[in-house]
Amino acid sequence: MPESAIQHLDLPHGLPVPIDDGACDHLVNTTLPSITLPSTASGAPVDVSSLSGLTIVFCYPRTGEAGVPVPAEWDMIPGARGCTPQACAFRDTSAELRGLGVQQIFGLSTQDTAYQTEVKERLHLPYQLLSDEELKWVRGLNLPTMEWEGKPLVKRITVAVRDGKIIKKWYPVFPSNRNAYEVIEWLKGQQSSE
Repeated sequence: MPESAIQHLDLPHGLPVPIDDGACDHLVNTTLPSITLPSTASGAPVDVSSLSGLTIVFCYPRTGEAGVPVPAEWDMIPGARGCTPQACAFRDTSAELRGLGVQQIFGLSTQDTAYQTEVKERLHLPYQLLSDEELKWVRGLNLPTMEWEGKPLVKRITVAVRDGKIIKKWYPVFPSNRNAYEVIEWLKGQQSSE
């Protein structure tokens, strides 16, 4: 594997830790607005608010390009680095997540569907990616954003949605490669308290 590909999977030491700025405090118990987003399933639209059962949506700023080194400036943004490791962690735990009752898993970014399709294929992701290129979901849920190269990107946040309602949020998410395991621990805790 080329070094630049490995670089996207590793999280360097000393990354700045994001702080909880309260930007997602409003999300738990929020009913999702009906917003249709294109997916990597041949662009088939998905409205997460209409899905029944338990859905996990992890929002991430952007995945790196194959063969392109991660810019040092990106690493200096708290919470920015780690989109590919986060996606791969959800890939590697998808069977366990489904075994714990998760019906759907989605990754969501503001990157376009064509780019996301390449990422899905390259990383062998067993779940779909949703494109919020027009910021409909971000604005509809009032999610925090950051800017990179003149483009708005969603900050990293993960939500658990049951029957169209947010029941749990993880924000800020750090380190990103641990997020899927945090979701698993929460799901196990939910099962033990039932």
